[in-house]
Amino acid sequence: MKWFVGLGNPGREYRATRHNVGFMTLDRFAEEMGITFKESKCKAWVGEGLVDGVKVYLIKPATFMNLSGEAVRAFQQFHKAELADMIVIYDDLDTEVGNLRLRYQGGAGGHNGIKSIIQHTGTQTFNRIRIGISRPAPGRDIAQYVLSEFPKTDAKLLPDVLEKATQAMRFAVDHNFEQTMGKFNV
Repeated sequence: MKWFVGLGNPGREYRATRHNVGFMTLDRFAEEMGITFKESKCKAWVGEGLVDGVKVYLIKPATFMNLSGEAVRAFQQFHKAELADMIVIYDDLDTEVGNLRLRYQGGAGGHNGIKSIIQHTGTQTFNRIRIGISRPAPGRDIAQYVLSEFPKTDAKLLPDVLEKATQAMRFAVDHNFEQTMGKFNV
């Protein structure tokens, strides 16, 4: 079993914001794999399906970003899921727009969704696909920045990086995360 957690905020007003690239990636993957999301008892929308014969779960926390760990913990306990099989997909200020970086551990780096997951799982060691959103101009409020939509120039880069992220997800279904990092951290 593999489980992918895409971070974002629920609600139409957040759908196209920088902070929702995790949701965008899961939506794209679900569409390609024919997986549909349903509301679950785990404080999340959950999609499940088989990819290359492997059971795959897609989790979009229904909590707001800062409480993402609640959904992760609820899913983990309900399904008796191993953290080693989880990959979290989220926006990263320290990665340029159009790029992604994979990591298997680290701190929250100021990301409240990751901070919540660390708090609720009790570890900083879990697999991550970080999708670049770049840093705002000096003096710009970070919360306002991540909750805003991509400008046209950055939005043009979004389809390619979301495709790379879904390719990394597909590869990770059949390979360990070390191999996945080796292939997609270029």
